Amino acid sequence: MIIRPELVQRFRPWTELASALAVLAFGLWVFSLGGWLFWPLGVLIVAVAAVWANDARRRRRFLQDQTGIGVVELDEGAIRYLSPHRFLGGEIALRDLNEIRLMRLNGHLHWRLKSMAGEALLIPVDAAGAHRLADAFATLPGLDMGRVSRALAQDSPNLQTVWTRGGQTRLT
Repeated sequence: MIIRPELVQRFRPWTELASALAVLAFGLWVFSLGGWLFWPLGVLIVAVAAVWANDARRRRRFLQDQTGIGVVELDEGAIRYLSPHRFLGGEIALRDLNEIRLMRLNGHLHWRLKSMAGEALLIPVDAAGAHRLADAFATLPGLDMGRVSRALAQDSPNLQTVWTRGGQTRLT
């Protein structure tokens, strides 16, 4: 292999964003060809690539080093967390999800998912497969992925509510 494996591993989280930016550059090139056919086609390509790049940038924040304990799985509309600790794992269906909080416990960020029945599930942000939560969260009504990615990016307080069912999302 020509590229060192540690460099490949370091740049892997950026591949989707780089691909979207490459498509955006292609769209600008098509637009620069001019004419009644290429201008609208170039604008369409640029618009799609810009939306893709913005989404990739937001989901990029979900990609943490997978040094946390446990594994996150998404299966048929349910979030499942498998933990080696006896009482920490569990499952919550997306349709039963009532609240998402980002909280800091012992210096580590965790997702706190609460169901309508009041059951809670704690998932470390850096657990294996936790990046898949971005796709699951994006399906929730009224969830602002921009707010979620900003909460992940900043040095957040100990407890921050990022989504509640019904739309009364507040930052605490």
